[in-house]
Order: sequence, then structure tokens, then C-alpha cells
Amino acid sequence: MLSVRDLVVDIEGSRVLRGVSITAGDGELTCLVGRNGAGKTTTLRTIMGFYKPVSGTIEFEGKDLLALRPFEIARLGIGFAPEESEVFGELTVAENIALPTWIRPGPRPAAERIAAAYNVFPKLTQYRDRGGQALSGGERKMVSIARALALGPKLLLLDEPTEGLSPAIVPSIVEGLASIRSFGHAVFIAESNIHHVPDFADRLYVIERGEIIFNGRPADARRNPAVARVIEGAAAAGAAD
Repeated sequence: MLSVRDLVVDIEGSRVLRGVSITAGDGELTCLVGRNGAGKTTTLRTIMGFYKPVSGTIEFEGKDLLALRPFEIARLGIGFAPEESEVFGELTVAENIALPTWIRPGPRPAAERIAAAYNVFPKLTQYRDRGGQALSGGERKMVSIARALALGPKLLLLDEPTEGLSPAIVPSIVEGLASIRSFGHAVFIAESNIHHVPDFADRLYVIERGEIIFNGRPADARRNPAVARVIEGAAAAGAAD
């Protein structure tokens, strides 16, 4: 479904990604774990077209994404929920969630896609008329993910979906991810904290200083001492933040 090969990205003259290669399969939950500043967000934003790479390829269902703009990539069926949530404060929850249905008419009716988003996070139903500026951090995360889901995506990119949330909110987000995956969507998550990677993840990548240092099953990552130091260090830094 998604194939990233040998991706090299510079930002403001500094090399951020150094030959990153990642594959996300149809219906799989793929996780990218690394410390803050390791290149997770840059990877996702490059896939979405916000950054243009120095070299490398990005393909989605065989289509080259490098020449496309972010809204064109979204129309192909890639939803994106950024780390900052970016919920529009002047719009209600209902309006925020409905936004993607305006730019992507298909593949299913808008009402059906919106209903699916509320089914993942039923708590949002009672907040339909609440303004985005009145939401807590956890509620904004839910709205951001629900909004991306309302696009009707084949692939959902989630940047730090549990970052900065209270421990009481994290299970709700993880349960939502399980629901999304059960619908058959492919999900690609970037996380700093290895302990927030769902148990049902299919594949784990670990990134350090812009390079992929591990690719395999999550349970195998801790068996590699060098990789274990990175992921545990990232988790400790995330907890400290």
C-alpha cells in the first residue's frame, strides 16, 4: 500500500532523514518509534507532501506521491492527524469532523463516514455543538483523528496520538485505534513512547537520528540491546515531558 524508499530530507540546511525506507501494508497497524527530534514527524509530513525530499521515492498503491500537493494526496485516500491536533477553534466539533467530506466526495456517502468517526469516539457525540477552543487536549486528539477518519481513508497517518495526554485518556485513544483497524483501514502511527504502541501492532520501525535502525515485530525490538536503549530512552523522555 505505502512504500517509502531511501528517503532523504533536508530542513533549513540540516539533514533530518537519511535514507529512510518504510512499508505499510493494507490493513496493517505500523508504528514508527523514536526520540523527539529523531525524524518521525518529518517522515509523516514528507509522505503528506508538506516537505519535498532531496531524494528517494514515496508510492501509495503504486502512485508516485512526490509531485502531488497535500490536498491531492488526501484525495487519494490518506488521512493525517498531526501531533498538534490542529482543531479549528472557531468551528464546532461537528464542523471540524465534517471538513474532509467537503474535499473528498467519495468513496462512501459523507453521512456514513461521519457516523463511522463518531462510532470510533462516541464521547464526541455529546460535544457536537461545542467549539474547538473549548476542548481539552484529549478531546482535541479525538476530534483530530475522527476528522481524518471522516475522509474515508485507506491509510491513516497519526503523529503522536497519545503524546501529552493523561493516563486516563490514553486507553480511549488506543481503543479507538483498535476500532479503526477493525474496519480494515491501514494505520501508520509515530510515537515517542514505546509503551503506548498498541499490543496489536503488526510492524515496528525504530528511527534514530534520521535513520531506521530496526524493522520487525514489536516484541523483537527489546531483544536487540542497541534498539532497546533507544526505545526505552525515548519512552523515558516522553514521560519526563
